[in-house]
Amino acid sequence: MTSLPYSGEPSAPRLHAQASSTLLDRLKALHPKSIDLSLGRIERLLAALGSPEKRLPPVVHVAGTNGKGSFIAFLRAIAEAQRARVHVYTSPHLVNFHERIVLANADGHSSPISEDHLVDCLARAETANGGELITLFEITTAAALLAFAETPADLLLLETGLGGRLDATNVIEKPLATTITPISIDHVSFLGESLTAIAAEKAGILKRGVPCIVGRQEREAFGVIEARAEELGAPLHVAGRDFDMYEQQGRLVFQTEARLLDLPLPRLNGRHQIDNAGNAIAAASLVFGDKLKEESLAFGVTHAEWPARLERLVEGGLHAYVSDGTEIWLDGGHNEAGGRVLAQALAEFDERVPRPVHLIWGMMETKDAHAFIAPFKGLAERIYTVPIEEEENAFSSEALAEIARAEGFDTVPATSVTNALLKSRAALDNRPARILICGSLYLAGNVLKLNA
Repeated sequence: MTSLPYSGEPSAPRLHAQASSTLLDRLKALHPKSIDLSLGRIERLLAALGSPEKRLPPVVHVAGTNGKGSFIAFLRAIAEAQRARVHVYTSPHLVNFHERIVLANADGHSSPISEDHLVDCLARAETANGGELITLFEITTAAALLAFAETPADLLLLETGLGGRLDATNVIEKPLATTITPISIDHVSFLGESLTAIAAEKAGILKRGVPCIVGRQEREAFGVIEARAEELGAPLHVAGRDFDMYEQQGRLVFQTEARLLDLPLPRLNGRHQIDNAGNAIAAASLVFGDKLKEESLAFGVTHAEWPARLERLVEGGLHAYVSDGTEIWLDGGHNEAGGRVLAQALAEFDERVPRPVHLIWGMMETKDAHAFIAPFKGLAERIYTVPIEEEENAFSSEALAEIARAEGFDTVPATSVTNALLKSRAALDNRPARILICGSLYLAGNVLKLNA
């Protein structure tokens, strides 16, 4: 199955040049809850906007708990190496809201939506909504779909915000393909407390007759996905069954019954990125079919960019707070599965180059902090807990410290990331160390600002 060039309609004239931050603040007031899963409100708004969801380039719709963003980063890089024009929708953003809406350019590359274009689409969505009840994610998703429909592209990579079945992105009647990355326990207050309940929500993006790439899953989660796919006649392409990917002699091997590919290892760090890259290769095979080039795959896995996912900060302002030779790593993972893969990566780093490991940890109160931090036992010499600036629902450093101590860690509360770095340097007596800042994408965004 191959995507075809798409010619969108020209953008309508800009209404006014109000700053996007002011508009976003005003739109937040249209709904008292930050999350309220429903399709009725966005369907009403999209109809008022002329149904842009029906005028999109071919869509790959992506749900799952972990790895969605990395999967999209790999698939985007592969698609652009194929000379496809690619739109991308992801959330949340790290530094600027514009990161969520990435538009294809005429030169074949993509970039975040411009301020003027964002203001235009948000203002039109606000006018069309007419003051009706709607969540911020819903109205900004409508604005994004407007931008995607009116900008020519060959492919749209569309990430769900939360769940799938009732997610605001689940208005695409016939995507080119769907993808479900690994599912784990997260957002239990909205998606359910069991893996099967969460999987049922994620499987809500499956569409009749539309193929789905399924990443490695726990047995109970896969059973739910498989049953829903059978109901809809949706062909599944399952990791570990229909395709596989693994590291061998410093290379990424991707294998199906008919094909064996020997590729470079992914640019993104961590063993889990081998699976994310493999899922993207399987998706690219569906999108581009026989036109998919091996050199595009090699380029994609080695050039994908996805900040704050086990990213080493090799330069920037934060290095003034640590001793020479200290490594600073950053990751936005925030659930039990995220903690496991980070701990595994740290263990592998330590096998190659042993160093004292200190964690700087901030987290939202809606997350299971005990489950996230437990895998670091035996790895982290000390944990410094920090608040997350401008996030009312974040743990205080003292509350998070109590959780870490209960799990058996040597823990010190700090007032900020820079304060934690200074405390770490003093405790290490200027010895080089390996520092991981983790626990929240909101914290990661703040860290990237600090390090700029």
